Amino acid sequence: MPAPHQPSAGRAAPTRPAFRGWSALCVAALAASSLAACTPQAPDPAPTARVLADALRDGDLTGVPLADGDAAAATALEEAFGDLGDATRTVTVEEVTVDENTDGSDGAPTASARLRTVWDLDGPDASAAPAAAADRRAWSYTTEARMEYDDDAEAWEVRYEPAVAVPGLRDGESLRLRTVSAARGDILGAGDRVLVTDRAVVRLGIDKSLIDAAQAGPSARRLAALVGIDAADFATRVEAAGAKAFVEAIVLRDDGSLEVTAAEVAEIPGARSLGDRIPLAPTRTFARAVLGSVGEATAELVEESGGRLSAGDTAGLSGLQAAYDERLAGTPGLAVWTVPAPGGTTEPASGAAASGDASAEGPEDAAEPRLLFERPAVDGEPLETTLDAPVQTLAERVVAGADSPSAIVALRPSDGAVLAAANGPATNSFNTAMLGQYAPGSTFKVVTALAMLRSGYTPASAVDCPQTTVVDGRSFKNYTGYPEAGLGAITLAEAIAQSCNTVFIQASDDVPMSAVAEAAGSLGLAEEPSVGAAAFLGSVPAEATGTEHAANMIGQGVVQASVLGMATVAASVSAGSTVRPRLVADPEPPAGPAPEVPLTAGEADQLLSMMGGTVDHGTVTDLQDVPGPPVAAKTGTAEYGDGSEDLRHTWVIAVQGDLAVAAFVETGFSGAETGGPLIKEFLTGAQELGSAGG
Repeated sequence: MPAPHQPSAGRAAPTRPAFRGWSALCVAALAASSLAACTPQAPDPAPTARVLADALRDGDLTGVPLADGDAAAATALEEAFGDLGDATRTVTVEEVTVDENTDGSDGAPTASARLRTVWDLDGPDASAAPAAAADRRAWSYTTEARMEYDDDAEAWEVRYEPAVAVPGLRDGESLRLRTVSAARGDILGAGDRVLVTDRAVVRLGIDKSLIDAAQAGPSARRLAALVGIDAADFATRVEAAGAKAFVEAIVLRDDGSLEVTAAEVAEIPGARSLGDRIPLAPTRTFARAVLGSVGEATAELVEESGGRLSAGDTAGLSGLQAAYDERLAGTPGLAVWTVPAPGGTTEPASGAAASGDASAEGPEDAAEPRLLFERPAVDGEPLETTLDAPVQTLAERVVAGADSPSAIVALRPSDGAVLAAANGPATNSFNTAMLGQYAPGSTFKVVTALAMLRSGYTPASAVDCPQTTVVDGRSFKNYTGYPEAGLGAITLAEAIAQSCNTVFIQASDDVPMSAVAEAAGSLGLAEEPSVGAAAFLGSVPAEATGTEHAANMIGQGVVQASVLGMATVAASVSAGSTVRPRLVADPEPPAGPAPEVPLTAGEADQLLSMMGGTVDHGTVTDLQDVPGPPVAAKTGTAEYGDGSEDLRHTWVIAVQGDLAVAAFVETGFSGAETGGPLIKEFLTGAQELGSAGG
């Protein structure tokens, strides 16, 4: 009895064996001795098994010797692979066994080959996924191929059937690959309050399969007028789409605020409303620029994803949704279904998966799709932020009426948590609060004052405040309306309270720019923020001379800061130490570099005291009316553009209890007159919410 043959490495093409046939040899043997028994022998079947394995790998059985009647079935291999035809796969021969009894046609020798097939259903770019997930990516199974030795052909032939390629696959069936969506992770706020989660929406559009081509344009224009979008653009998109396409016009929240009724949509030929659920914040404007949006992945995102995203996938397009897309999106699953021959059901329904070495069990009637393999989706993880929903809503309400780009940022000094980062409606979805880069004006005098304290000044130091002063031929002056009583010999504390420009301009003779940059770092204006999201805090050069140095001292020149950055300055003063703002709580962002010289409690106390004078008798006395603990603040105005007084950035920073806030309006009158009312409204509302602390 022949021993089982084991496969060897390498690809072998079928060869014609030197042995001329077991029947002829048997006759010769009987002629030599009437007592000899004739046992048919055949060459090694392993090479044929390897040829079959390579053919299944390549999806082409042309070079495989097939038994009579199997050739027609083999030609359907490419069609049978269906959606998986281009997927990478390996097929190896695990074992070849020659049967002890010849049960082939006419008693010919038979053998069986066990084949191992492994599909990489995610394609070559899936290598970017963690190595531990490799076993989840692959679909592997074993099948058995029967072979029979043909004496006339002097070769082993394969008895092919679809189940040799895929367990459970039947004649006339093909494979379909379906993606199983993962649930996107929510974005959470303070106290694990859900900020962004799947919410009901209605997708309105034109279904061209319901109308004649001539109706497409007019219907598109009617729907566009109903929902308030560009009619010409939408009509062009509808007319260019396929004859059965659904062309989406707009997605609206289905939360009771829907102004478009189903009856109005139904009156338009071809118009349809489709219910769906997508990740949304509580309202359309809620922290929109910070949280970001989700939609179909752009070509650029697909290219940058390294294979993680494909065309048509849903992805984060901006804000935190984009920055943490991989965490929030999770990992989609996969399912491999059989689709029957024409005439049966064509779309997969549901069923149990079959994987490993087991064949999929299915109904005797192959008219229904059957699930052969399933890789469950892994839902996305939530993203925890520090945003306080009521405080964020309050901040958005405060800047809602601003007619130029505006923002309010509120921090909790005790831990640096960003409680609100609100952008006014004129920002056009830009995150002015965290990314805007503006001259901070006189709010920067808090930074300059720290540098002066470190250079030997005290809040009680006598300084001179003339109406104008000259540096290198350039004249600097105080703001229009500066009080006469604040001119002449005053203290540094009074210079802060009244915001005397000339005091700080003249201090440029005593305080080098390097000391100002060092003070900025001590107050949190770091160039490498550790917020956990895209952010800019501030930019303060370590070197400057002459008029540039002088202008920098009052927050103009080349000094820049964001609203988040100036809120951080206020928070550091309140906390008595350098504050590092953070928006994302989990995953915890990496800590940024420590300031070269940390802020001390003593320095902070002096700054806080001087800021208190601004409210007590300085530029923003209206804040005295805010209920709760005392408020300390600093106003700021920075001319921009052509230097006209009509073009002014307006700022106010303030602290109250365990709350620090900065308000900014890109074009206003002055910090006190434009920003002061915003801060007052915000702090009053925060007291009502109990968010300012004691």
